[in-house]
Amino acid sequence: MASIRDRSDETAQERMNRFKNKALPILWAVFRYLLIIGITFIIIYPIISKFSVAFKDKQDIYNPTIYMIPVHFTLDNFKLVFDLLDYWPLLLNTMIYVFITMLLTTMSTALAGYGFARFTFPGSNLLFGLVVLTILIPMSTLMVPMYLHFRSFDILGLVHLFTGKEGVNLLNSYWPSIITSATATGLKAGLFIYIFRQFFRGLPKEIEEAALIDGAGGIKTFFAIMLPNAIPPLITVTLFSFVWQYNDTFYTSLFMSEQSLMPLKIASLPADANQFLPALMGLGSSAKADPNYVALVVDTGILLAILPLIGLYLFVQRHFVESVERTGVVG
Repeated sequence: MASIRDRSDETAQERMNRFKNKALPILWAVFRYLLIIGITFIIIYPIISKFSVAFKDKQDIYNPTIYMIPVHFTLDNFKLVFDLLDYWPLLLNTMIYVFITMLLTTMSTALAGYGFARFTFPGSNLLFGLVVLTILIPMSTLMVPMYLHFRSFDILGLVHLFTGKEGVNLLNSYWPSIITSATATGLKAGLFIYIFRQFFRGLPKEIEEAALIDGAGGIKTFFAIMLPNAIPPLITVTLFSFVWQYNDTFYTSLFMSEQSLMPLKIASLPADANQFLPALMGLGSSAKADPNYVALVVDTGILLAILPLIGLYLFVQRHFVESVERTGVVG
């Protein structure tokens, strides 16, 4: 009898272990998927709400039964925003500006990162520490000195020497961003230099030694050998630079407050909508715009502003994820 009871106990214990081995992975998978779905919803909900608002008719604003799907679909909101922003010329101008600064930033930070990774000189560690420090310092602390620097821009005092003036005023032009991008001191340049340095440090030195034996110098080695092998960090930095430059309001408002750029226009869109929306709707310039409808038009403008970035992500997200995994960003 005792042996039969032991066998039955062992069988029950085995069943319990079998149940745990099957149930726990399933429960963990369900929890993981619920967590991912929840985080994804939190991330994409603002975009979904922007799409919902953009197609709403004015009469749907005050309908309490409407949550996400409009009852009356319309494209009038897009037409108004196109007129308010002068969208296509604005987008073209912004894309040209972002593309130029992106190329200059990528090339200058790649060269700086290669120098820190492969060349040792007195003070190199101190200089790289200062580069890392630029990642930690808030940009707002540099606002006044950078503004004064480009308001009276002078290289080694040459302008003052030959003309007697304090410098050249480069504000309200593209030159401040072009200069900072070309000299690896622009937006997020410290982070980009760090990414390139970490990647180049991981490449074998035998590649450069072979190039040196063949008679290649440092510059030729960089452009002919090292840079073609640095495709992952190039993709990462290029995409980061493009997105951050496209969304930047700090440098654009500080240096180019009068230029036609997407961040500046979106920032001033609520005021422009309040001022010009009644006239565009045929209500007369003296009429007041409905605040709720102004908010709807502003949301539509924000959607139009982020659509190029959404399209960019849909095309390059696979390459972007792979490049981040192969650079020094993750380890």
